[in-house]
Amino acid sequence: MVSPSHNSMIFFLFFTANLWLCFVPSTAELKRFEHPVKADGSLSFLVVGDWGRKGLYNQSLVATQMGVVGEKLDIDFVISTGDNFYEDGLTGVSDPAFNESFINIYTASSLQKQWYNVLGNHDYRGNVEAQLSPILTKMDHRWLCLRSFIVNAGFVEFFFVDTTPFVNEYFTDPKESTYDWKGILPRQEYLSNLLEDVDSALRDSTAKWKIVVGHHTIKSAAQHGITIELEEQLLPILQANNIDLYVNGHDHCLEHISSTNSQIQFLTSGGGSKAWRGDIREWNPEELKLYYDGQGFMSMQITQTHVDIVFYDVFGNVLHKWGISKDHDAAEL
Repeated sequence: MVSPSHNSMIFFLFFTANLWLCFVPSTAELKRFEHPVKADGSLSFLVVGDWGRKGLYNQSLVATQMGVVGEKLDIDFVISTGDNFYEDGLTGVSDPAFNESFINIYTASSLQKQWYNVLGNHDYRGNVEAQLSPILTKMDHRWLCLRSFIVNAGFVEFFFVDTTPFVNEYFTDPKESTYDWKGILPRQEYLSNLLEDVDSALRDSTAKWKIVVGHHTIKSAAQHGITIELEEQLLPILQANNIDLYVNGHDHCLEHISSTNSQIQFLTSGGGSKAWRGDIREWNPEELKLYYDGQGFMSMQITQTHVDIVFYDVFGNVLHKWGISKDHDAAEL
């Protein structure tokens, strides 16, 4: 027989869990997480985006190759650039898609590391709070998803930015889609506070390398192209604070753009499942270092002085290598 005190405790835990889910402060410093580097002072990780399709569209094959590369590089974690669950996010914390698109797909031992996840526009079409819930972390310890947050690894800091609320179209012309804006409204206040928080965090950072991660493209030669709202509102902050890399998904391809008027490298890793074949815009060939319209993912290895990135296709073939040093000019490898 269950005691009344036990029932009271269950109710309290349920209430506080739901209160945590519903409370999204409109202004606050970005939550920070610490991630240790290896004993040799290096850090390595994989980046994948636009993946959650229950293994279809070669998601399982990409996952297999991620496992192979992850073991070879002894990765420390995985970054997801969003659109974690298609087509419309999760319906709730008990949605089987969390198992079908995540737990049952990324099964390699090398991928049993921390996953740092941002939300994409398709995630906002479902129950956003489900993906933010600690209940999912209890189901799989790898899962960590917040709207915006910072991961500090000493000589490198990662700034994860919630980019979906910036895009006007989702508010003015959502078409047949319904977006979950709980915690976002009033929108302008949310965006103003977010930009202020990102600017402040970047200014205060003493890290040798600064990497910003978002779902939406800032520069891209693929279908979505330039996200005007980010170009106008976020990019000036990134440039003013001398970030090194902007990493995103959203366009279902692999892409590297090296800007001619900024030190920022723009890296798209959105090939986690369904890809867009032949969908490319004209772009300055001096800037476009890689455009691959198929599935795949990216790896990154970082030390105090070097960053090395590699793009892989669905078969694990190397498509593109690029490296940069704080002491030397960037160079194709």
